[in-house]
Amino acid sequence: MTSLYGYEGPAAELVKEAGAKPGDLVEVSRPDGTRYRGVLMPRYALSGKPILVIKLDNGYNIGVRVTPGTRLRVIATREEVLKAARRSGAPAVIPLIEEQPPPGPKPRIMIIGTGGTIASKIEYETGAVKPAFSAEEILEAVPEIGFIADIEAEVLFNILSENMRPELWEKIAERVARHIAEGFNGIVITHGTDTMAYTAAALSFALRGLPVPVALVGAQRSSDRPSSDAAFNLHAAVLFAAKADAAEVAVVMHGEPSDSYALAHRGTKVRKMHTSRRDAFQSINSTPLARIVPKENKIEMLMKPLRRRGEEELRLENGFERKVALIKYYPGMYGEIIDVLVDKGYRGIVLEGTGLGHVGEWLIEPIKRAVEEGVAVVMTSQCLFGRVNMNVYTTGRKLIAAGVIPGGDMLPETAFVKLSWILHRVHDLKEVRRIFLENLAGEYNPRLTLRLYPRWPLNG
Repeated sequence: MTSLYGYEGPAAELVKEAGAKPGDLVEVSRPDGTRYRGVLMPRYALSGKPILVIKLDNGYNIGVRVTPGTRLRVIATREEVLKAARRSGAPAVIPLIEEQPPPGPKPRIMIIGTGGTIASKIEYETGAVKPAFSAEEILEAVPEIGFIADIEAEVLFNILSENMRPELWEKIAERVARHIAEGFNGIVITHGTDTMAYTAAALSFALRGLPVPVALVGAQRSSDRPSSDAAFNLHAAVLFAAKADAAEVAVVMHGEPSDSYALAHRGTKVRKMHTSRRDAFQSINSTPLARIVPKENKIEMLMKPLRRRGEEELRLENGFERKVALIKYYPGMYGEIIDVLVDKGYRGIVLEGTGLGHVGEWLIEPIKRAVEEGVAVVMTSQCLFGRVNMNVYTTGRKLIAAGVIPGGDMLPETAFVKLSWILHRVHDLKEVRRIFLENLAGEYNPRLTLRLYPRWPLNG
């Protein structure tokens, strides 16, 4: 069977007859008069299916079935399109691909699937969305990443984001450590967006001395939607994992609504700030680690990373205490909520207090009782931006006297994960306090400036 650029059978014959190459601007005409114009993409998976894959002007890939009477013509070669773009100064919607991958070794990247919207693809034959997680299927959906790295992939589990649990954080950390020991140069983890920040924080604490980048990536919109961000985000995440000189855990997602750039956010300083926007993720009390421009295969570091590649050797310090609670304070909250947690044997409580870190004064006694019975209590702020300071007002000073640990500028969810991680290995409250106040994975920012406070729209 004829094979050309990953195409087989009638699709390969059509490409050969037209003299087309990956990166050429082409037009595909169907017998019913429908025409599609875009950039011809290679297919990495030899499936034998008569499908041509082209990238439209909006940056999205579509599959066009080759049937009798289908025609393909080259409108302009890749070189001609790029020359015209340089003359006009306008960007060209041309992927950075060649007829064959560039010579020489490429970074080895492992993509670990855990579920979420991103772990799906459009089945070009039916238009349906289905789970996709073989390396071949990923490369078929996002062929550009095959020129960045040698891609391997596996499904660890496939769950909805809201079903993520600490025991699954531990499994992800174990698998990441195993693949790093096998020599992979970077790890990409596909994950549902709703709880991705928790998992990013968990991996940031469990993977000590990380020698390569670990990028968590998701999608706000599934692959069957015209505005899907799945392929763009995955491309950016692979680029970060393969090329960034930042050996730490990051969340890689859209940096603005359009497909211009993605941002890599430190795993302990990131939060999902919108239910549906493509640029929903934002660094809180911190600058993003990097700006990533997939169309140019470009990474711009925006801040100094915690570690660079290969500086340290990985130490897996896995394990999270299950009996830890995260509670949002509300006006009139009953002290019995604290009492119930203590009576049920909880070892840690993270409070989302108001403003600088306050709760109703009637909660001070239940909190004091909790600390006296060996429960670690941490205070964070519902405000998110800024830091806790319990020395300003009387209530805060009473909370400090009761034994509450201040959470600084740490996100409540990061504080929850960190306390869970600490309590798995430490029981003495003085030691818990000491470790909690230590900056282990960039979770504390010692200095906050006005430029870290966002303006709407996000990252605008």
